[in-house]
Amino acid sequence: MGEEICAVFTHEDAPHENIWFGSVKETANQLGIPTYWPQNPNTPEWIQKIKDLKPDALFSFYYRHLLGEEILGIPRKGSFNLHGSLLPKYRGRAPVNWVLVNGESKTGLTLHHMVKKADAGDIVAQETVSITPEDTALTLYRKLVPLTGKILLAALPQIANGTAPKIAQDSSVATTFAGRKPEDGKIDWTKPSKEIYNLVRAVTHPYPGAFTFLKGKKVLIWQAQTTEKISGTESKEPGSILFKDPLIVVCGRETLELKQLQSEGQKEMDAVNWIEANAIESGIILGESKT
Repeated sequence: MGEEICAVFTHEDAPHENIWFGSVKETANQLGIPTYWPQNPNTPEWIQKIKDLKPDALFSFYYRHLLGEEILGIPRKGSFNLHGSLLPKYRGRAPVNWVLVNGESKTGLTLHHMVKKADAGDIVAQETVSITPEDTALTLYRKLVPLTGKILLAALPQIANGTAPKIAQDSSVATTFAGRKPEDGKIDWTKPSKEIYNLVRAVTHPYPGAFTFLKGKKVLIWQAQTTEKISGTESKEPGSILFKDPLIVVCGRETLELKQLQSEGQKEMDAVNWIEANAIESGIILGESKT
């Protein structure tokens, strides 16, 4: 649309991180855009740098640092953040993962004015997508990406001429979630099968994966599927392998079919090969304290 990008601020890729997305730094360099990756953008040095750039507007797209009020006040036409949820729901970190963990049926993107409190500023625009029962975090991200262009094409002219909407968020219905760590993928087999299934799809590839234990070794569950109700499971301990073909595990309520697994020290396998490789028999119980 003809706007000049005076600079891009991003982050260095972490060596331990599974990089499944394109490099902002490399793309900006290819386009000849000055690029910076400060450890902390809120220091006097970087604040002055941003002032010297004299930006009309500032945009944060999944930037990993919270920007202070001094930076937010620099652009004369405002500072804006694109957040991966329908605010005020799912403020905070990892909204795409959390909506799946919680079994939501829809989510979206929100462009909003940035204020001191994260994700709390007035809304400029929102776009919504439906979540199917088969969606994973990756497929959901792929649904959200095209909405970015749609939102910005409509909002940029408004921002440029000072007419960008300011729709106040209803903080009484806001929800906030923290970031997720690999250890948050641990499966609690006493939970209902639907909850466990939602966890599996929320943290499967390219994320660290949901996991359980077998004979003291970690087992990643990369793909699962809820099942029809099976009678007679009420007396079975959660985590018990009920059948081998298909691989059915008893949960706190209902059962779950495990389809793709990876035991510690092994490659990822389908259920048939995993059963053979690990000498699985019906009645074996999955879980951290089981042997």
